[in-house]
Amino acid sequence: MKTIFGLAMALGISLALAWPAHARNIKRLLPIAAAMEAKDLQPKLDGSTKLFFGKAKSPEGLKTLRTEVTLGKVNLRGKSEETACNSAFLSALADLQKRAKQRDANAIVNIVSYYKRAEMSSTTEYECHEGSGYMAVELRGDLVKIADK
Repeated sequence: MKTIFGLAMALGISLALAWPAHARNIKRLLPIAAAMEAKDLQPKLDGSTKLFFGKAKSPEGLKTLRTEVTLGKVNLRGKSEETACNSAFLSALADLQKRAKQRDANAIVNIVSYYKRAEMSSTTEYECHEGSGYMAVELRGDLVKIADK
C-alpha cells in the first residue's frame, strides 16, 4: 500500500513540475495600423514621441540615447484576441514612450517585436503571443533625440 501511494505521489509531483514546460504560446501577427487606430483602447499614446517601426527610414541627425525593451501584457478575460493584442501592443508602446520622455528623447526608432529575445522586424505588423488567459507583446526600440531644424 505504501508503495502504490509513493508511486502516485511521485507521479503527481512529476506532472505538476512538467506542466509549466508545456505552457500555451500561440503567436499571432497583427497590423500595427489597426492597433494605432483603435480609439477605445487604453493606454493612449500622447503623440509627443515620433515612432518608427522596423527598418523604416528614420530622420537624419539622430543621437541614440538608449535601447529599451518593454512588455505589454493584458488579461484575455472578456476581450477578443485581437482587442487584447492591440491593448498589449499599445501598453508596450506607451511604456516605451514614457521611458523616452524620462530620457529626454523625442523619437523611438527601430521598434521591433522582441518576444523572449527573438526579434521580428516589420514596418506593418507586430507579434503578439497568447498564453493561458493573457496576451503579451514585447517590444524593443532605440530612444533617440532628433535634432531640431
